[in-house]
Amino acid sequence: MDKTDFYQSMLGQVEAIISDENDMIANMANISAILFNAFDDVNWAGFYRLNKNELVLGPFQGQVACIRIPVGRGVCGTAVSEQRIQLVADVHQFEGHIACDAASNSEVVIPIYHQGNVIAVLDIDSVTKGYFDQEDAQGLQAIVHAFEKQLAL
Repeated sequence: MDKTDFYQSMLGQVEAIISDENDMIANMANISAILFNAFDDVNWAGFYRLNKNELVLGPFQGQVACIRIPVGRGVCGTAVSEQRIQLVADVHQFEGHIACDAASNSEVVIPIYHQGNVIAVLDIDSVTKGYFDQEDAQGLQAIVHAFEKQLAL
């Protein structure tokens, strides 16, 4: 299956599971499970919720994670401060990387918006350097957009 079909399939799963649910935490939990189980080399998939000037751990799948990340620090905090996707081929080369799981080598972080403001991020880590590419970022952003639409209901 090519990446376009892979992400279309996953998007369909996400839309089906969240379509009748308006609880943000419940939807984050199910999306985390779908994503974690869809990839071969992903060791963490989940959410951090924005609370004032820091990200607070939300629903996830994987190893124990950092609980709080200041905005502007690490890959997740940078995604919030720059309000853009972070696609990092080698987290060990990312200045200020926060190593919550030493096994993580690459990462993609997608900001989540509600009413024009970043409210959370979707964070996915892989044990393989260079695991994520632009196609992954676009596919994951489509999943985040489906989640954002559900928040607006």
